[in-house]
Amino acid sequence: MTDEAQVGVLDTLRATPMPVRYLLGGVLVNQLGAFVQTFLVLYLTHRHLSVDAAGLCLVAYSAGTILGTMLGGEATQRFGPRFTIVAAMAGSGPLVAVIPALSRSGLLAPLLVVVALAGLLAQAYRPAASVLLSDLMPERHQVMAFSMMRIALNTGAALAPLLAAGLILVNWNALFWIDGATTLVYAALAFALLPKHAVIAAQEAARQDKEADPADGTDAPAPITGRAAYRAMLRDRKYMFYLTAVLLGTITYVQSLIALPLQIKADDYPTGLYSAVLTVSSLVLITCELKITTYILRVPTHTAVAVGHMVNSIGFAVYGLAAHSPAFIMIGAVFEVSGLMVAGPSMFAHPATFPAALKARYIGTMQATAGLAAALGPLFAVFVWTRLDHGFWVLCAVVNGVAGLLAMAGLNREEKQGAPQDEGVQTKAEETVGGAA
Repeated sequence: MTDEAQVGVLDTLRATPMPVRYLLGGVLVNQLGAFVQTFLVLYLTHRHLSVDAAGLCLVAYSAGTILGTMLGGEATQRFGPRFTIVAAMAGSGPLVAVIPALSRSGLLAPLLVVVALAGLLAQAYRPAASVLLSDLMPERHQVMAFSMMRIALNTGAALAPLLAAGLILVNWNALFWIDGATTLVYAALAFALLPKHAVIAAQEAARQDKEADPADGTDAPAPITGRAAYRAMLRDRKYMFYLTAVLLGTITYVQSLIALPLQIKADDYPTGLYSAVLTVSSLVLITCELKITTYILRVPTHTAVAVGHMVNSIGFAVYGLAAHSPAFIMIGAVFEVSGLMVAGPSMFAHPATFPAALKARYIGTMQATAGLAAALGPLFAVFVWTRLDHGFWVLCAVVNGVAGLLAMAGLNREEKQGAPQDEGVQTKAEETVGGAA
């Protein structure tokens, strides 16, 4: 049994440094006020903008989030996680708060610019938060730490609509004012409580010096340029498998938010059924994921992600039986969220296992891939569900199964990979990132 097999929930909580607690608290606060993407279209149509204009704004925001995660990874690599979090949140808050002032006819162009920039900055902090989490948590608790971050994000996402419902009754504009305020609170918490990058950089430099083998004449890894890092990533076949798995898995996952309510309506079930699905899924995920993670740490990572995707695919297939009984909707939801708990923590933590010189860029690319998949998900639903109806869920199960096979191949590290050598990319054999071509 490995050391990781001994990791428990209480062990991880005791081993969590205070800065990580502050980081996760800031993530939760920020997510509690994250209303823009969920309510933007409803708000703009409420302000008498056309549906086309509102949809265009949502596309601008989504495009900004995709670019933001890439730029966030690059900024984290260059300037450090604390600076990136503070700068992104401090810039995002005012942009979000000014959306109501621009939500009127004749101001569509500046509104699009502000919304796109708000999306960019809103997501730029995520690679920095992941890097900081992986830098500060002990290695044996890494997967559990990322599970805690997922719980913070999911808890905020589950509670935010409830807060929004109350705010809408008072003032629609308050959605964006509160969103901007919570973002600024996160920036202030990060500035006051998170460690400076210099501290982390010094710790990393000391670690590299310690790992260098003087007898072999091995030096600490040389700095890696952005271009070389991305070329190394493209040559890393296993990481490309992993990114493709993230793309396909996320496209199918978002169908539970897009196509599933459409299916419930098409089958003449009450809207409350979908609310019940969301509530049950959120409660199971928030209350059970940490405990489930303690068990999945006892098996090889690639096995856990394959099993998780298989369970997830069963959930999608069960949705296809929804015409026979609404019970199949709830059963499918339980399978789907169970698969997420099994595969999700390891999938989410994987990019943080790469060397420090590459980690932020790998994390940013993964999160940008997930953002792209979330943007493509509605198109997938519109063009496929409308044609296949219940057969659509069988297709989702197959696509998700393929994602599981790719994830299994991408996270299987039993065979050592050759180190990439390009434009100063020099890593130790134990820290290789590129597969042989």
